[in-house]
Amino acid sequence: MRRISVLSAAHAVAALFYLACIVQLATPPQLQAAQLVDKVVAVVNNEIITLSELNEEGKTVFQRVAATTPADQLEDTLMHAREDVLDSLIDKRLIAQKAAENHIQVSDAEVTAAFESTMQRNRITREQLLAKLDEAGLDEATYRSTLKSQILQSKLVGAEVHSKIVITEDMIQAHYRNQYTSKIANGAYYLLQMGFSWDAPGEGSYNAAALYANKTDARKRAERIRNLVVAGQDFGELARKHSELPSAEDGGDLGTFLLDDMAADMRDAVADLKNGEVSEIIETPAGYQFFKVLSAGEDAVVEKASYDSVREEIRNALFEAEAEKTYNEWVRDLKDKAYIQKL
Repeated sequence: MRRISVLSAAHAVAALFYLACIVQLATPPQLQAAQLVDKVVAVVNNEIITLSELNEEGKTVFQRVAATTPADQLEDTLMHAREDVLDSLIDKRLIAQKAAENHIQVSDAEVTAAFESTMQRNRITREQLLAKLDEAGLDEATYRSTLKSQILQSKLVGAEVHSKIVITEDMIQAHYRNQYTSKIANGAYYLLQMGFSWDAPGEGSYNAAALYANKTDARKRAERIRNLVVAGQDFGELARKHSELPSAEDGGDLGTFLLDDMAADMRDAVADLKNGEVSEIIETPAGYQFFKVLSAGEDAVVEKASYDSVREEIRNALFEAEAEKTYNEWVRDLKDKAYIQKL
């Protein structure tokens, strides 16, 4: 901690207390009882946070705690809530100070734009938004102040944190190898599956005709979707939309099987297939199925998705994780260099 900051902060507190005493002495006795000097609850560098600021910031939190906490736990729960709100206020004050140091500002127009964006995003009118704020114990001025703090923080974090984060191609590829590929044992097959069922009516000549029609319809559906797969459409997406087997939820993903562990019809369908090939349609007791071999052979590697299809998703995930880590480190550094005193 910096000695200069400690002294300036202490002077600020002393000056506030001294000013309060002068005001009280200069006030006629009959008015002194009606006045209440705001208590200082924390000092952040050369600025103070008062009890009234803390109560205003945590008003909705404190109300919710009071309404939902058993009486015997209320005091302890409120104390912890107060500490959390105070820590949040300290972080906001540090960020505001750093923004001022970097000459970062937020205009009224930016706050208004964010206010209107909230209405558009939630598809509500201004009156409806104000009503929701009122339900939460907030007024428009308080909400605009919160928006201003959020915009200020976003600008500062963008300049101080996000601009310094670099996600390289090597990082993306390493994540892809770890999360989207896996090796399978020698002799194992990694399979995707799709199935199309038919309804089996009861006995009788009429029902036999109905069964034939149902089987014909299921076969046609299987052939149509298999042709789409062979033409290059994504197996997983098609399976989720059209397959009538439990594996559809996972995009037809069956995982790995050794040939000896497969049912005879499945083994016959896939045994001679190479990586990426699609089996012929086979008939089962309840429908038609076909398979795609994702990978097979010695030390084969299975790709759960193509690199190009998930590259941006991976980059965004890596950026978010790095941003959170860097932001937390940045805030800790701000606190380490600041004078912070809770009173």
